[in-house]
Amino acid sequence: MKIAIGADHAGFEYKQVIVSYLQEQGYEVMDFGTDSSEVSDYPDFAVLVAKAVSMEKAEFGILICGTGIGMSIAANKVKGVRAAVVSSTFTAESSKTHNHANVITFGSRVNSIEEVLAFLEIYMKTSKSSEERHQTRVDKIRKYEDAE
Repeated sequence: MKIAIGADHAGFEYKQVIVSYLQEQGYEVMDFGTDSSEVSDYPDFAVLVAKAVSMEKAEFGILICGTGIGMSIAANKVKGVRAAVVSSTFTAESSKTHNHANVITFGSRVNSIEEVLAFLEIYMKTSKSSEERHQTRVDKIRKYEDAE
């Protein structure tokens, strides 16, 4: 499984830990940067990861900034991406089951790295819900992204 990951300066240290964690478990990681803690702009990395997911070069994406919010907003501008901010065990699970999120974002200033790794594990072990109510909503999101 290929996983795309990116972070700005606020998420750089978390990204490094997550990349190692995933590689130790045998996953292939596509690292889109940043490569340092020098100030950088989160939209640049969010779009790279989102495009990799949208083009199906990666099964899902992970983005880390200070809050996870900016990354989520930027990633959601890419057609086919459903990015969700994950900050609890509930959001880790429901982002996948209810929303079929294919990009998850974390905030390094919101959660500890231990919490983030636990949330990531929950997300990865969770399946998308096949319940009609959830699928109907995801289908509407796809429809609206085509609306002009």
